[in-house]
This record gives sequence, structure tokens and C-alpha cells, in this order.
Amino acid sequence: MTEIKFVDDSDASQKLPRDFEPYVKDWFNSEFPGLSEPQKYSFDLIHREENSLISAPTGSGKTLSAFMSALNEVFRMGNEDELEDKVYVLYVSPLRALSNDIKRNLQDPLEGIKQKAEENGYEVPEVRSAVRTGDTTDSEKSKMREKPPHIMITTPESLGIILDSPKFREKFRDIKYVIVDEIHSLSENKRGVHLSLSLERLEEMVNGSPTRIGLSATQAPIDEIAKYLVGYENSNESSTKITERGDEIKTEELSSEQEYRSRGCNIVDVAASKEIDLETISPVKDLIYTDPSKINNEMYERIHSLIQDHESTIIFTNTRSATERVVNNLKERFPESYDDNIGAHHSSMSREERLKVEEKLKKGEMKVGVTSTSLELGVDIGTVDLVLQLGSPKGVARGIQRIGRSGHQIGEKAKGKMIVVDRDDAKECSVLTKCAKEDELDKIQIPRNCLDVLAQHIVGMACNRKWDIDQAFNMIRKSYCYQELDLGEYEDVLKYLAGEYELEDQNVYRKIWIDHEEEIFGRSGKMTRVIYMTNIGTIPDESGYDVVTRGDKNYVGTLDEEFLDRLTKGDIFTLGGSTYEFRYARGMKVYVDPRPKKQPTVPSWYSERLPLSYDLGVKIGEFRQSVEKQIELGAEDEDIVEWIMQNYYLDRNTAEAIYQYINEQKRFLGKVSNHESITVERYIDEENRQNFIFHTIYGRRTHDALARILSHILQKRIGSNIGMIIDDNGFVIVTPRRPVDIERLLDQLKDCNLEEELRNAISKTELMKRRFRHVAGRSLMILRNYGGNSKTVGQQQMKGHFLLSTIRNEHSEEFPMIKETYREIMEDAMDIKHTREVVKNLEGGKIDLEVIESDIPSPFSHNLILQESTDVIRVEDKKERLQQLHKQVMERIEQKEN
Repeated sequence: MTEIKFVDDSDASQKLPRDFEPYVKDWFNSEFPGLSEPQKYSFDLIHREENSLISAPTGSGKTLSAFMSALNEVFRMGNEDELEDKVYVLYVSPLRALSNDIKRNLQDPLEGIKQKAEENGYEVPEVRSAVRTGDTTDSEKSKMREKPPHIMITTPESLGIILDSPKFREKFRDIKYVIVDEIHSLSENKRGVHLSLSLERLEEMVNGSPTRIGLSATQAPIDEIAKYLVGYENSNESSTKITERGDEIKTEELSSEQEYRSRGCNIVDVAASKEIDLETISPVKDLIYTDPSKINNEMYERIHSLIQDHESTIIFTNTRSATERVVNNLKERFPESYDDNIGAHHSSMSREERLKVEEKLKKGEMKVGVTSTSLELGVDIGTVDLVLQLGSPKGVARGIQRIGRSGHQIGEKAKGKMIVVDRDDAKECSVLTKCAKEDELDKIQIPRNCLDVLAQHIVGMACNRKWDIDQAFNMIRKSYCYQELDLGEYEDVLKYLAGEYELEDQNVYRKIWIDHEEEIFGRSGKMTRVIYMTNIGTIPDESGYDVVTRGDKNYVGTLDEEFLDRLTKGDIFTLGGSTYEFRYARGMKVYVDPRPKKQPTVPSWYSERLPLSYDLGVKIGEFRQSVEKQIELGAEDEDIVEWIMQNYYLDRNTAEAIYQYINEQKRFLGKVSNHESITVERYIDEENRQNFIFHTIYGRRTHDALARILSHILQKRIGSNIGMIIDDNGFVIVTPRRPVDIERLLDQLKDCNLEEELRNAISKTELMKRRFRHVAGRSLMILRNYGGNSKTVGQQQMKGHFLLSTIRNEHSEEFPMIKETYREIMEDAMDIKHTREVVKNLEGGKIDLEVIESDIPSPFSHNLILQESTDVIRVEDKKERLQQLHKQVMERIEQKEN
């Protein structure tokens, strides 16, 4: 099979495969009334050893869909005395906790099938399963080497280590099945890139070709994720196999111009088969003039009431601080209802504390779990009746994943409520709810050609044996993530690893040797394996940064790394209730000047908030467009509110708030911006600064790229420091009050080389420095661990700073790891792909743009411009300012219409 194809009804079966072992059938039939939706397809497909990607809701028997045929095969081998002390099934999970859950969940079928076999007179050996992660002790690893499990459960990082463990690697030669769980959460980041290369290295190493199985509840674009799962093969695959004899290699003549085809995959997409009971609700009717304390009281009363109506509830917030706040508020407001039966769960907590909460939820000892993102994936937390989402989850897939934590039993509905107290959130959540119920997912972007991950794997490959340069290139290109890898970039990475850039004076030594005449490479020195094994992985070390004032070096507080990434020289931010101007960072210190009367340009919560997906942004634009058309056609207010309620699954409070919001914008500006129509509003604020407010709806990653490009172009023209406010619902460029020809600026945007302009805009930023350190760590330029010692984040950062300066001075921006840093920022942190699309559509007239002078900011501007002052005024004062702006808008509307 070499095609990606969707299964249909003709592929479904109501029964287990005919030639399943009889005792396996007996066990399954005694445990389940029949096959669940994904199982109707997957059992036969996997039994026939066909690659399969299964997209099915949580609680639909998805895990057993992947394992059942593999379990049958392993037991068959045992019954026929073919089962050896080897690994036959490899399960890869993004989370250690999920790995432990799978092992526990496999115990019942493993024990149950063995018992049924014995009852039916079959002698089958024990089928062993084990978890190998970073938490596995040395003694446990030693036992696994002596007596390996037949089913190995691991993470991407531990798989990378196993592939370079000489003794254990031999136990992997006969793997028959590879299962990748929560594949959507892996494939969209560098952990997934790392895994894709590990799977190709495994493929090259094993006898035969393992059946690949992918699992997830939310996948889009599903055909691309299928291609990611299975990778590619050479059209003349038989001529590329290699035999290993220690360090000796035997390979036939290979060309670097190979033709590739997909290995083929069946897509079992039954994600829409589970009903979702989902609604967006607002605790009050008026989100503008209702007192903030009343909104808060009504919200917690509503949350408490919903919790009491259900046995078990999970509450999702979007930040760690909000998670703690919700737990404390519920305990303080309703002490008779909440004590030890409510708990927080987020990534800043210790692993032990998180496990305690998970165990209590699982045992039914905890009524409420409050979390940010850490319970999003499939960690087993028992039966959950209700999920509450506070504010927008920023993406459809993320929303479905969160709501899908409820209703885990087969046949049960997933039930959730999205609670909103802000008009922008109300709009987002309503559109998201409709998309979730109608299974319209936002698409992930799978990173391509990541040179730092490539460098790490090449070192791992060299540790195992000598490689033919072309043969290694062809194997690497079988990975979906490297299918389009440029030969020149590959050779540059080899050149860097072989020390040909001469960075020894920076203590960067070669990891491989290259014989250019023989065209082979191999490991350089015995320490290379130790370096690789102790520095493997893609997740960078992170730490807080001390903030000090420049003159007297007074300690102010700490900033996290992601927030520091956002700062550029001259930015104003708030810490400990005071405002400071960012000047520069050195190592783990951030140097600032006090600026007590300045408005912040970067909100303190920026680093914690999830970005709106581009696809959801477009859907919100379409929704705005539909409402505006109805207004233009003269539809009655009540009819439009009813239409919103019926089509977008929300209560009357929320529907009325959204309609009023869009209607006010229409009445004030005469138009409503959407995905095909951008309004730029020029507004002079109280500090006499010029604000260019871009009403766009493409999500923060695209807006970040657009704002930086425009600001860089403008800064070259006017020479002054340019401020930026970047949000999911638009962005603001802040300049001194002087003439700016915005139409000319936009013409320059259309004419410029976007990638080059963005590279220039970020080249000297803190973002560039931090991301280079991450890339240098992955590519083994900076060693986090060496000789039994660990480098602190501060030491790594200083090393990265000197390395970046040296490489720029002695080489060029084309050095492979500098190129990768730019790629990571522009493609992964920002969204250059959709930025190009927006600019192309502006140029081609598919998006119209209008510049409007405004002495009063329009309704859609209010949340944007108030972001500047969010940190320095109380919530009550912010609300008062919002009300003042709203009154000004309504008065102006009244004047215009009279």
C-alpha cells in the first residue's frame, strides 16, 4: 500500500477478525458487548499489518483499537513457541504519566487473555509490558536488558536513547508494531520532528517494516498527519537496505536524487461519532456596565452551581496563575463545599503534587480539578461528568481535547460549558463551540527541516556505526519532516559536526569525522556517545531571570524566559506593581530603568496566554461577516440574536453581548473588519502618542510577524523607537506624533521580501538570543551536561551569547544553527506562512484595507488599547475606563444617527 486513503463503511466489520486466536476472542467478547466505532475498522486493518491512523473521541475504545491486533499476534507467537525475549510492540507517548496509565490499562487484557487461554487448554507464556522513561531507575533498566518486555512503553526522548544503547538496541530488531499516541500534540513541535527521525532509524535497523499506528482525538490536517506517521520509502527500496557487522557497512550504489513515495496509511476518522454537549454561557447580561465584583460573584456562583450538579468536574483556565486563583476563590467563597476535594494541577507544580491530584481524581476522592494545560491530554483521571472552560481555549482542537476529558465511557456524551466575561472571548468561544460541534478543526503546522534536531540525530547515528553520506541522507529524507531537506543544508550540518567551522576556541569540538574521499562519516572519540546520551532531547532548560535596575543594581523581581523573548529595547513592562523600561539582558540578569509614569507596552500575562489559531481567526472573521450582512439587509435585532443563538450554541446573555458588540462597531465606523477586510484606525491617545490600530483577526502568531515587519520598515523611515501591542484580535503600532503615510507603509509591506525584513527585525532581539541558545543546545553546540556536571541556564545563556557573536563575526548568518534559529522564530514561534498569505491577498485585492482617522477609538479597539494599562490600574479602574470609552462611542453614534 503506497497511498493515504480514508476507510469507508465497506471496510467496517461488526466482528473480530476471523483468524484471531480463539481465547483472545473469548476474552474480548466476555468484556465488551461489541466493537466500538474505531474498532470496527482498526482490528482488521492492523491484523493485516496495514499502517493506520485512528482519529476517535476519548472514551471510544481508541487505545484497544491500536493494541488488540498486536496483543493477538504476541499471544499467537507465545502459543506457537515463537515468543522470544525481545520487544515486539513499541508504544510512544508524549507524557510519562500517560505511559504509566497505558501500562496499568494493559494489565487487564494481558491477564484476562492469559486466563482465557489457560481455561481453554492453551499453554501461553506471560506477555510482559514495561515503561521506559526518564523516571525509570538504573536497576529497572538493567532488568529490562536482561529480560526485555514484549511491549515497550516509552517517550520520544527515551526512544532516542534506546536506539543508541548497543545491548538494548538488539532487542528491537524484531519489532512488529509501533503505536504513537496523542500524535497531534507531538507532530506540531520539535519533539515530533525528533520522533519522526527516530522512527526512520528504527525502520532502517529492524528486520522487516513495523506496522505504524497513530492515535488521537483531534487531528487536522489528518492526511498530512498520516504522512507524518508513516514517512516515505524509496521507489527502489530493496536496493537501499544495509547490513551491519560491527563497524563494517555494506551498501549498494545510492544516488542523492532518490524518488520517494508514501509508505501508505489507512485513515480511520470517526472523531465526529461522539456527541458533544457544549454551550457558551455568560454569567451576566451586560458585560460592559455590570460592576466587576458582581460579574465575579455571578461567575463563581454559576461555577459552584454547575459543580454541585455533577459528580466530578474539571475546570480549565488558560494560565497557571488563573488556576491558583480559581481554587482559592472557590475555597474562600464556599468553604462548606470545598476543602481537600478540590486541587490545582499545572506544570509549575512538583511531579509528586500533580500525581497526588491525578490519583485523587481517579479514585473519586476529588470533586474538582482545576488546571491550565497539564490535564489536556489523555492522562487517566477517572470519570469526569463536566468540563468548564474559563475564557477561550484559543483553538478548536484544544477545545475538543479539553471537553473530551468528560464522558469517557463508550456511548456517553462529552459535556462542557465555556464561561465568558469579555466580549472578545464571547465571540471566540461561540465560533469555537460551533466548530467543535461540527468537527471543523484548526490545522496544525508540522515543522520541517529543523537543522538542530538533524544534527543531534546524525551524532546518534554516528555513535552506532560508520555511514555512507548519501545513504544517510536518503534515510533522513524518508522522514516526513525532512522529505524536502536540501542537500546543501545537510552537508553544512555535517561540516559543523565535523568541526570544519573551527569553533574550538569556543570549546565546540567535532562530534563526527568525515572521510570525503570515501564519502563516509562516523563517531569522533569515545566521549561522543556519552555527550549524545546525556544531552538528548528537544525541550530546552528554562529558568527565571533576575530583574535589576541599572544604576544601583536594586533587585526588582523575576521574569520568565518567554516574557523576556517578547521584549525589545525601550519596552515598558510592569513588575511588582511598578513600571520599568527594558534596556538589555546579560546572562540571567535583566537590566532596567524605573519609569513610574510610563504606560506598559507589553502586558505581564503575555507569555502565559495561548495564541488564537489562524483557522479559528478566519472562522471568527466569517461570523462577523455574516452578522454584518444581516444588519445591512435590515434584519431585526431580535432575529439576529435568535439566529446567533440557534447557530452558535450559546445562551441569550452571550448572544446579545456579541450582537451589540458587532452592531456598535458597524454603527460607529460604518463597517466591521473581518478576515477579508482590514481597518487601520489612527488614534492619538492621552499621552499624545500616535496609535495605528490594525483590526485584523489572524491570531497572535501572524500578527506578531506583521507588526514586527511593519515596525521595522517604519523605524528605518522615522528613526524613533516604535512600540507594539500584539493580540489575537489585532495589533497596534505606537509612534511619536509625527506624519506617517500609512498607505505608503503598506505599499512597502507588499513590495518587500517578508522573510528578509522579518529576519532583520529580529536579528538583534532578546528573542533571537534565547532561541539561539535553545537551538545550540539541541545541536550539541552547548552541552547541558558534561563530565558529570550540569550547566545552569545562566551558563548556557552566556555561552550562547558568546557563540552567536563569534559565529556572526567569523562566519555568517548562513551558519546552519543561525539559519535554524531564524526558521524556528519565523515558522514555529510566529507564522510566516499565513503572514505571506495575508500580504499576498492584500496585494491581489482579496483583502481590502481602509485607513480611518478616529478621535475616539472604536469598540473593537478598546481591549487592544487598554492592554497597555492592564498592569498598572486596578480591574475596577480598567472597567471604568472601558465604560468611559463605550459611552463616548454611544454618544458619537447617537450624534451621527440623529
